[in-house]
Amino acid sequence: MISLEALAELAAAHPDDLDLPVAPIQVAGRTFDTDAKAAIMGVVNLSRDSTYRSSIAPSIPAAIRRGTVLAAQGADIVDVGAESTNGTAARVSAQDQIDQLVPVIAGLADQGVLVSTESYDIDVVRATLKAGARVINLTGSTADDPVFELAAEFEAAVVLCHLEGDNARDLDGSDLAADPIPGMLAGFARRIDRARTLGAHQLVIDPGAGFHFGVPQTPAERIAHQTTILLNAFRLRRLGVPICQSVPHGFDLFEDEFRSGEAFFTVLARLGGAGMIRTHEVPGIVPVLRAMSELPAT
Repeated sequence: MISLEALAELAAAHPDDLDLPVAPIQVAGRTFDTDAKAAIMGVVNLSRDSTYRSSIAPSIPAAIRRGTVLAAQGADIVDVGAESTNGTAARVSAQDQIDQLVPVIAGLADQGVLVSTESYDIDVVRATLKAGARVINLTGSTADDPVFELAAEFEAAVVLCHLEGDNARDLDGSDLAADPIPGMLAGFARRIDRARTLGAHQLVIDPGAGFHFGVPQTPAERIAHQTTILLNAFRLRRLGVPICQSVPHGFDLFEDEFRSGEAFFTVLARLGGAGMIRTHEVPGIVPVLRAMSELPAT
């Protein structure tokens, strides 16, 4: 049960991590101080296999339209992907992803929208950066070096997603620990150091709460582990970079009201130290974050 007492116990167990500052990031002439104001990343999915149906754009014009609307609704960044991270979804070749993503990214960039590409394929990353993307939502770990080099070349930011395996499609559950934070600290620290060595300095970390974990889980077990990640992520602040959370929707908990799930988990994510929220429900998240920022705590 989430309670004030339970949250107080969590904070008391890790007092040195609570108030550690994280560095702002600078992307495409914009500065994001996520301690002062959370950044919102809205989602556009070009894959019809994506589980969140309302985020799917069935055509290039529809994707551009959805991205434009998300920006108008308050998304600071629009994250565009062409392959679902669901392990059972169809694979999409790099060229097919490029063919879908490039015109969407170019169209949004032409309208001044800050665009992120969700991918783990180096060819896709290169093509979308050339098209105008300035954030790489890196859902793999085997192409780190060339991605970091491209980020340096294009002065792009990189969101480093936590995963053990080649990409979010191939997780095997090997890192599904009761306390996932120590493993995340070690893995992120290593990758952050490497990125900086190769000239990529605008970095964000994503603990991967939105991914499938590669092992059979009941819906209750999955959402419990995701909640643990959301509330404990403040312990990653010692790395000094912003934390992005892809907030769950909790279908089995919220049932017919599932569209309110991401707003609920946004509260947990922000309490847990997240400075960037990746969401399918931008208009529902904006007032939640505003209320958390403006309302007194006592």
